Amino acid sequence: MKTLILFFSILTLQLLRATSDGCHPDDEKGLMSFKAGITHDPSGMLSLWKPGTDCCQWRTTTCLASGRVNSIWLTGSPDQPNSYLAGTISPSLAKLEFLNGLYMMNLRNITGGFPTWLYGMHNLMYLYLQNVPLTGRLPRDIGRFGGRLNALNLAGNRFTGAIPSSISNLTSLSELNLAGNFLTGKFPLGIRNLTNLETLDLQNNQLARSIPEIFSSLTRLRYLRLSGNNFTGKIPNSISSLSPNLEYLELARNSLTSQIPSFLGSFHSLDTMNLAWNNLTGPVPKSFKNLTKIFNLDLSHNSLVDPFPVMNVMGIETLDLSYNKFHLGRIPDWASSSPILYSLKLAKCGIKMNLTNWRPQQTYFYDYLDLSENEIWGSPVWLLNQTDYLVGFWASGNKLSFDLRQMRIVGTMKDLDLSRNSIYGGVPSSVAGLRNLNVSWNHLCGRLPPTKFPASSFEGNKCLCGSPLQPCK
Repeated sequence: MKTLILFFSILTLQLLRATSDGCHPDDEKGLMSFKAGITHDPSGMLSLWKPGTDCCQWRTTTCLASGRVNSIWLTGSPDQPNSYLAGTISPSLAKLEFLNGLYMMNLRNITGGFPTWLYGMHNLMYLYLQNVPLTGRLPRDIGRFGGRLNALNLAGNRFTGAIPSSISNLTSLSELNLAGNFLTGKFPLGIRNLTNLETLDLQNNQLARSIPEIFSSLTRLRYLRLSGNNFTGKIPNSISSLSPNLEYLELARNSLTSQIPSFLGSFHSLDTMNLAWNNLTGPVPKSFKNLTKIFNLDLSHNSLVDPFPVMNVMGIETLDLSYNKFHLGRIPDWASSSPILYSLKLAKCGIKMNLTNWRPQQTYFYDYLDLSENEIWGSPVWLLNQTDYLVGFWASGNKLSFDLRQMRIVGTMKDLDLSRNSIYGGVPSSVAGLRNLNVSWNHLCGRLPPTKFPASSFEGNKCLCGSPLQPCK
C-alpha cells in the first residue's frame, strides 16, 4: 500500500513538473509578439527569448510557482550606447494575465504613447516605464487603474499636457514618479487622496502656479521632489505635516518666495534639503540647528541674509550656501569638522580668512570645493595636495598667492578655476588633462604647455607665452 502511495506521489509530482516546464502558451505568445515589435536590440537584451524555451529561466522574467510569468525586467544601461531597445510596446503583453510588475527602464528608443491596454491587466501592481521614452499626453482616464497600482513611474519620457485629475483614483500608490517630462498646468489637487504615498516626484517638468496646501493627508511621504518647475508663492505650511517621516525635500529651481519656514527645522529624519535657485529671502531659521541628521543641504542662489545658525550636524556630506547675502567671515566650524564632507560650496559668502590656516578634519575625500568670490588669501597648496579624489576646485575672485607649479593636479580633477587672484610661477603640463581651466588675470609667467584651452583661459597674466597666446621670444 505504501509503495502504491509513493508511486502515485511521484507520478503526481512529475505531472505537475511537466505542466510547469516551459512557457504557458499564452505567456509565450505574448512575449514572442512583443519581441516581434522590437526592431533593434544591439545588446541582445532579448537574446534568450526563443520559442519552445522556458521563459521562467530568462534573466528578464520571473514566474510564479505555477510557471506563469509575473514580472518582466528590461533595463538598459545609460552609460552603454548599445544598451537599448527600439520599436514599440506590443499590446500582446496583455496575454500575460498574471503579470504583477512591468519594469522597462532606460530603453531609450521605444516609440508610441501611453499603453492604455494595460488597464485590462488586473494583477498589475508595479508599472515602471522610465526613460523609454513615450510621447503624447497622459490619458485622461489613467485613473482606471483604480486602487490596484502600488507604483507608477513614468519618469524621463516626453509626455506633455496636464496631469490628469483622475490620477486621484490611484489610491494605493506608494510611489508616483512623473519626473523629467514636459508636463504643464497646475499641481493636481487630487494628489491629496493618495494617502499611501511614500514617494512623490514631479521634478523637471513645466508645472506652474503655487504648490497647494494638500500635504496634511500625505503623512507617509519620505521623498518629495518638486524641483525644476515654475512654481511660485511660498513653501506650503501643510508640508509641516511631513516632519515625522520626510527624508528628502527638494524644491530647487522654481520661483518660490518669502522666508524659509521655521517648521523645517523640526524634520528630524531629513537627509537632504534642496531649496536652491529660488527667490527666498530673510535669515535661515534658528530651528535649523535641530537638523542633526541632515547630510545634504543646498540653499544656494537665493537672497538669504545673516545670521546663519550654528548647525549641530553629526556629519554633513554636501553643503552649498553660495550666492546669497551671507557674511560668514570664515568657513563654519560645523562644516570643517565633518569627517564625511566631500562637497563644500561657499561662493560669495563673505568669507575673509587665510586659507593656509584652515584645518578641516579631513580633505582626502573632497570631490568639490568652491570658494569663489570671497576675500580669501594665502595658499591652497597644502589642502589640494592632500586630496586624491578632487573633481573641481573653484577659487576665482580672491586674494590667493602661491606658486602654481607646487600644486598637485590629481587624475580625477576636471575643473580648475583660479582666475583673478595673485598666483605666480608657471603653468604645469598636468593641466592638459583638465576639462575646464581658467587661470586668467594672475601673475603667471613662462611658456605654456600644449593644451586644448582657449586664450581666455590664460589672458591677463604677467608674461605667459606660447599657443594660444603670442609666441615666446
